[in-house]
Amino acid sequence: MDWILIGKALILGVVEGLTEFLPVSSTGHLIVVGSLLDFGGDAAKTFHVVIQFGAILAVCWEYRQRIGRVASGVWGDSTQRRFALNVVIATIPAVLLGLSFESVIKSALFAPVPVAVALVLGGIVILWAQARERRRGAAAGRIRTIDELRPLDALKVGFAQCCALIPGVSRSGSTIIGAMLLGVERRVATEFSFFLAIPVIGGATLYELVKHRGMAFVDNVDIFTAGTAAAFVSAFVCVRWLLRYLATHDFTAFAWYRIAFGMIVLVIGYSDVLNWGA
Repeated sequence: MDWILIGKALILGVVEGLTEFLPVSSTGHLIVVGSLLDFGGDAAKTFHVVIQFGAILAVCWEYRQRIGRVASGVWGDSTQRRFALNVVIATIPAVLLGLSFESVIKSALFAPVPVAVALVLGGIVILWAQARERRRGAAAGRIRTIDELRPLDALKVGFAQCCALIPGVSRSGSTIIGAMLLGVERRVATEFSFFLAIPVIGGATLYELVKHRGMAFVDNVDIFTAGTAAAFVSAFVCVRWLLRYLATHDFTAFAWYRIAFGMIVLVIGYSDVLNWGA
């Protein structure tokens, strides 16, 4: 057992859990931190996807009662059935595009500098969306419960989620901001983003495990287990904190964080201090 690699896996697991559900891009942070830890290559890309399963387990535990109601009432309760249908509809666009462009995205965009550009641009979009929300006031959030979402709303959020296929954009950020622009109240948009993470990230994890089953299950089982466990604990803490935070705050602080972090990465990248290249 390589304890240095275990330590790196734990650090990356914590990074994953703390950033998966915040609009700051977990993949972007994993790529940057992985570069700092010299944890790269194809195995690292698979590791980044697989440890997200720990974060998904945290959401499943936090919302276990709602998930249970959906599972038990999907055939007899129209409200639960529509909720499940909305999640499926919103998932389809990202799945289709992700499978179609997986190799291109991994080969061209899984690097710190492209991630930094996406972080900065995403931060600017969040600032614009929050300014728009403040101008519109109460009219900005016409959908105030997750059960008010219509299938067409879900489909539009699903297309917004496709932006997150670009590392650094943020899956949660694109779905939350996309939903808010459609008139979904901020907390409702955040919770819907949590639920969308379950099939999207769960499916991506299963896909990676099947695709690289030998490497994942045999050669690096200790590393994957450590990273997944760390992601679960840190994500559980983060989800609880974020819901409390949104009761009195918006996403402006996260936007400025994205811009500052992205600019730092760009400066380091183009100065070749860490030899990140272009």
